[in-house]
Amino acid sequence: MLEVAQALLGKVLLKDDVGGLIVETEAYHPSEPASHSHRGPTRRNQTMFRAGGHVYVYRIHRSTCVNLVTGPPEEAAAVLIRALLPTDGLDQIAARRAPQPRRAWTDGPGKLCSALGITLDDDGTRVGQRVQVLSRGVEVPAHAIEATPRIGISKAVDLPWRFVLREPHLLLLG
Repeated sequence: MLEVAQALLGKVLLKDDVGGLIVETEAYHPSEPASHSHRGPTRRNQTMFRAGGHVYVYRIHRSTCVNLVTGPPEEAAAVLIRALLPTDGLDQIAARRAPQPRRAWTDGPGKLCSALGITLDDDGTRVGQRVQVLSRGVEVPAHAIEATPRIGISKAVDLPWRFVLREPHLLLLG
């Protein structure tokens, strides 16, 4: 799961040809209390208990968040996609995120789901059915990845399981 969280950086996340370069991820495992799967399967988190390659979508407050399930069935590990650098379908993203400035279109998990049109209807689907992860992004050298404590949670905050792509704009320039 930690390896997947880092490997997703620089890949492209799309839904209906709208998306961008993944620049921030956050890993979750049932062994730690911040994970939705920590207390076992529920109606809300049942997708996390499927085999890797499933899309886990949930609502928190008024936002929708997208995760990719990473492990074998019943492991219940997933990676939250926290932020994107928009590259595809910019007109649709602008329309969905107006009047926000471009830098704020996809700089959080709820914002990126809104920008890409990812909804609860996508929960439980396989990666590639509706939500795609493409390797056509950029090659990310290890020194371009920063591991930090997770944010936006109140438990297990100290785990360095948030991964951020440093200066993604420079990587795009090649």
